Amino acid sequence: MDELALLKRSDGPVTRRRIAGDVAALGVADGDVVMFHTQMSALGYVAGGPQTLIGALLDVVGDQGTLMVTCGWNDAPPYDFTDWPRDWQDALREEHPAFDPLLSEADHAYGRLPEALRRWPGAVRSRHPDACFAALGAQAASLMADHPWDDPHGPDSPLARLVDSGGRVLLLGAPLDSLTLLHHAEALAEAPGKRYVDYEQPITVDGQRVWRRFHDIDSQDGAFDYSSVVPEGQWPFEAIGRDMVAAGIGRKGLVGAAECHLFEAADVVSFGVAWIEAKLGS
Repeated sequence: MDELALLKRSDGPVTRRRIAGDVAALGVADGDVVMFHTQMSALGYVAGGPQTLIGALLDVVGDQGTLMVTCGWNDAPPYDFTDWPRDWQDALREEHPAFDPLLSEADHAYGRLPEALRRWPGAVRSRHPDACFAALGAQAASLMADHPWDDPHGPDSPLARLVDSGGRVLLLGAPLDSLTLLHHAEALAEAPGKRYVDYEQPITVDGQRVWRRFHDIDSQDGAFDYSSVVPEGQWPFEAIGRDMVAAGIGRKGLVGAAECHLFEAADVVSFGVAWIEAKLGS
């Protein structure tokens, strides 16, 4: 979409002051810990792009607040490389660089904001190569510290700490299916047929590049088989999110041109766990 179309959508430039005012009106406040997901084009023409948006959020949460994003690793080895011919596997194992929280790019599939925030001065990225997050602000270090190698969406993960800190989730034009926090609900939910994955990725241990095996819920294809309760082609988080909004959870408002949502992190997890156990538990 070109700039003129975006400008018309948002009735003029979406500036730092305008974003800050809209986000504050939605309910974000000084000192908040906020995990956010963004679809920039939905907001309209954001003058200055990610720099403007992050700056506006920092203006709202203040010096004692914290911002958090999902990062991942854009150039991680594919999960199924162990099915490749042996010589291909050997070449990858020998030369693929280890995950580096400072240098490894955030997953491009998550848009421009995670990469922009994790490169922001003072930002802290968690150590997990596949399920990493980044945070900026007063609680960044405590949220990101010692991210568990296994079950990285479960207890003591950055997501769990977001909930424990009284954090919130802000969808800035992003769809409900982007609620990464629902992976924490999947990790906690007690329902039959939970699916797990094991995979290998290179990390640095005591200055040496090593390949480590990781164990996690299947966050790529779904931790459960939702086919009996979710229409074909729909990501289950969209169904959970819609039911959550229909139940009156969260707040809605405009930021720029986009309808945005603000949720309490604890509400997202408790609703998600209850939804999964009610729909799939038997």
